[in-house]
Amino acid sequence: MGPPLESSFKLRELMAAHYLCGRYAEGAVPVAWVTSGAPVELLRPYGFHVYYPENHAAICAARHMTKDLCLAVEETGLSRDVCSYARSDIGGVIADRTPVGGLPRPDLLVACTNICQTVMYWYKDLERRFNVPLFVLDTPFIYGEGRAHDEDYLVRQFEELLALCERVSGRRVSEQEMAHGIETGRACSMAWRDVLELCRNRPAPMTAFDAFVHLAPVVSLRGEPGCLEYYHMLRDELADRVAKGIGGIENERHRLLWDNLPIWFMMRPLGRLFASEGFNFVVSTYTNAWAETAGLFDPKDPLRSGAAVYSKIILNRDLKHKRELILRLARDYECDGVVMHSDRSCKPYSVGQYDLADLFTREHGLRTMVLEADHGDPRSYSAEQGELRVRAFMETFE
Repeated sequence: MGPPLESSFKLRELMAAHYLCGRYAEGAVPVAWVTSGAPVELLRPYGFHVYYPENHAAICAARHMTKDLCLAVEETGLSRDVCSYARSDIGGVIADRTPVGGLPRPDLLVACTNICQTVMYWYKDLERRFNVPLFVLDTPFIYGEGRAHDEDYLVRQFEELLALCERVSGRRVSEQEMAHGIETGRACSMAWRDVLELCRNRPAPMTAFDAFVHLAPVVSLRGEPGCLEYYHMLRDELADRVAKGIGGIENERHRLLWDNLPIWFMMRPLGRLFASEGFNFVVSTYTNAWAETAGLFDPKDPLRSGAAVYSKIILNRDLKHKRELILRLARDYECDGVVMHSDRSCKPYSVGQYDLADLFTREHGLRTMVLEADHGDPRSYSAEQGELRVRAFMETFE
């Protein structure tokens, strides 16, 4: 692996401050628990402290806590086939365990179905446990370019959401305040896109495994000034690395694309295994998801433009879009291979991967492999078998 990013120290400080503020948010400011695909830019102007159970679940997985948290909820009867994010989150609520010191009790729950339908049932469970309002934003699935009345449907839901935010927070927000919040959120996403695009250089100044970690602020703090400042810092550090020829790994021979969520508990071993043979993941569809539609947000028309932003993400679009997106990213980042994580916990993200892998190899000359695992639960992954498959994949490049 290449030298560690100096920005990582600031990242730890930024995220620690976020969770520390959360420990004291209850009773001081309104608290909203939201899904990763929820329109947080519409909530921040109302003064909500926003907490992301998925991001917290990723931290639990990286800290190797997921298995125990999942067992806590499985003992109550929840199936192991349910997403490990949902199981570890609900298990953490049941067991009152967290690696971040404490979580604020929510005043509002917001779930958006643009990532999966699991979130609706997951948040209904949280609604029952906390007895607070739940707003489910229903996002129509997009085939092709979508339909105008789909946007109309989302705009009406946004209006209902804003009315609920006003009622829960007890605060009215002016058009100027909303526009400022939208612009700041948009700027954060655009800055994240600038960071990712620096990896088009050879050698790429960081790896996709680095990007999985540095993704945290644009998920949890999007719309906050500190998030924007952080990505400017990271962008400048990566640009300096590009100028000096410093790569995310020491000997970049092959460039790969990663599809789907990371295997949080295996990131370091997998990163080192690939790097040992000169393979660098320079782009991923997952980290790109927070940059893909960033430019569509318009502060002058936040609701209608927001409908496009939150409905046109990769998980809410058809397989043709995913195929074209992967091919574009592979071309733009000069990748010669694709690793597709067939994620037991994220079936919507994993659907069609075997067919796509075959197509990429036959028609586009990309070497591909499908790695079966789970983004959080280590019981669904065999490290020994995984290493054998990875080594066999790397040998196909010789």
